[in-house]
Amino acid sequence: MRSARKDMEHGRVRIAATDGRPGCRCSCRPDQQLLPLPLPMLPGGMASESQIRYPPRPGAGLSRSRASLASITNQSTALAGGHGNLSQQISLKASAAQHRGGRKNSMSVKCQSTSSLPPPPVDTHVTEASPSRIQRAEFPAPDRAAPQKSGKRRNFFQQMAASALDHIERTVVRHIESQVPLPSTADPRVQLEGNFSPVEESPVQHELEVVGKLPANLQGVYMRNGANPRFQPEGGHHFFDGDGMIHAVRFKDGIVSHCSRFTKTYRLRVEEEEGHPLFPKAIGELHGHGGVARLALYFARSLAGIVDSSQGMGVANAGLIYHNGRLLAMSEDDQPYLVRIKEDGDLETVRKFDFDGQHHKSMIAHPKIDPATGEMFALSYNPLMPPHLYCFRVGPDGKKAPEVAITLPEATMMHDFAITKRFVVIPDQQVVFRMTEMLKGGSPVIYNPEKMARYGLLPKYDNDESRIQWIEVPDCFCFHLWNAWEEGDEVVVLGSCMTPADSIFNESDQPLRSLLSEIRLNTTTGKSTRRVLAETNLEAGQLNRSYVGQQNRFLYLAIAEPWPKISGIARVDLQAEEGVRVTKHLYEDGCYGAEPVFVPRTSDPNAPEDDGYVLTFKHNEKTGRSELLVLDASSPSLDLLATVKLPSRVPYGFHGTFVSEADLAKQSLE
Repeated sequence: MRSARKDMEHGRVRIAATDGRPGCRCSCRPDQQLLPLPLPMLPGGMASESQIRYPPRPGAGLSRSRASLASITNQSTALAGGHGNLSQQISLKASAAQHRGGRKNSMSVKCQSTSSLPPPPVDTHVTEASPSRIQRAEFPAPDRAAPQKSGKRRNFFQQMAASALDHIERTVVRHIESQVPLPSTADPRVQLEGNFSPVEESPVQHELEVVGKLPANLQGVYMRNGANPRFQPEGGHHFFDGDGMIHAVRFKDGIVSHCSRFTKTYRLRVEEEEGHPLFPKAIGELHGHGGVARLALYFARSLAGIVDSSQGMGVANAGLIYHNGRLLAMSEDDQPYLVRIKEDGDLETVRKFDFDGQHHKSMIAHPKIDPATGEMFALSYNPLMPPHLYCFRVGPDGKKAPEVAITLPEATMMHDFAITKRFVVIPDQQVVFRMTEMLKGGSPVIYNPEKMARYGLLPKYDNDESRIQWIEVPDCFCFHLWNAWEEGDEVVVLGSCMTPADSIFNESDQPLRSLLSEIRLNTTTGKSTRRVLAETNLEAGQLNRSYVGQQNRFLYLAIAEPWPKISGIARVDLQAEEGVRVTKHLYEDGCYGAEPVFVPRTSDPNAPEDDGYVLTFKHNEKTGRSELLVLDASSPSLDLLATVKLPSRVPYGFHGTFVSEADLAKQSLE
């Protein structure tokens, strides 16, 4: 048997050979191999040698996949009733494209197993569990008893087309995908390993066990969004691709309750009705010729009326915001979804939210609420159609102001932004979308080394882009921006600068670094400066949101080490006597957590900035138990005040928010 260790720097699992066998025939170092399948994903433990095959060199099989790709586009066009312009264009471009050796991080892969993932058990309520039980991906069985109808009943043609396209998917699309091994960034056996694996919904459970003493003034609902695939992936899968699930913990009159619910997007409702995935996964499947085939299949299903492309294909798994009495669940691939917080602490998806008919574009996952005005500012980007970016704002009364179209030379991956008193701060960085890369066998999300990163300063209340000022910030990619404010002629931006810039989306041999940095944009000289404030990997986190757009002193950020797990929380004091001071609340061995959320202790505007609590989930990988921590935000070491024992496992996820009882009383029921 080999001794195993985990190398999470690249989001992969490696094993060090100690039995004297020769190294594998892939691109691993001779002394290290990628574990072909996470141990718990196979019944009985480790995969046997007979279940491992070594992949061909990157690019092998592309010529064979072109023939299959032409086949699927022709068949899809016929089944869709002849509406073949787009599919034919895709097929012709794919046939004409000459394969070029891609970047290692977009094509390389280690060892791959030929065995399919077994259907796992669906029980997710926590009992004492062995490590192998904890780390098995848990895909809920479809609820056949009460399907949620998504549209009109199909006619005979649609029924025949659906069956035929399903057959094409099984025989042709999967064949194309099998010609090129999956990179680890799209391999579900890597992306859904351990506590990244999904869980079932958990109904409301009340009177949870609390260790310690809960603050009496902690009244409201803490919620965290995350990716939780409803169905077992049939192809590539990235952690960002899963269906949105919100985990909610409510504090009311000393009683604590918990529930977890899917956000019932159009995509999820249709797939639940069918009992299997129908929509392409934006990151895990849309790469290479397999990605082109997936798009052709989706277009064919849309043209045949099997799915309604006008309803979108978003997963609503990333962000949460409460504005104008409404809780919105968001991901940048669609409009947000309105979710109701019920009186008993349960959650209910109401509908896709278009701001009462005022907004029909997507919205990124990190809108900002100006604490001085109550306005919500947001961005929307389109990877396919220029001008690619829009900025808009919604007043505290829910009325949307005219949006501003912002012209970009090419579509940029834009997950976050910032606001100040006068400006919207827009990052136009070096990770871009190029859909044509799929025709070359690569990922459409790439790092462009020839592009100069820049930040735009758009006056908040302008109606067009004419006065936006672009300032270059060389070699800067911030996935998240924590805050921004104005100091004289400068705009100060706080963010975590990530290198390699595209390592979340593509494989890289370099360890990921995400360093808290200060970027200064001089509006007079048009120049920028950047300095690192902390050498620790600091990623997801928040500040006291009363300080959004103005100078703040404290940040509460997740310690993303070993990447992609979170081993603790950092309290960053930007104005300490010695400069920037970072103190840490570290978890026990085998325990990892989530994004910290700051909750003010009082609504008093004169209260100290750090007068409040930090809430976050923590999971013990040894026991399989999950908890909610309540920490003292004013303590340098973030002293633990109370621990809530949760009745079911909470997978690692994304972003959260807290809605106070006072704000909940103003919740809109529409």
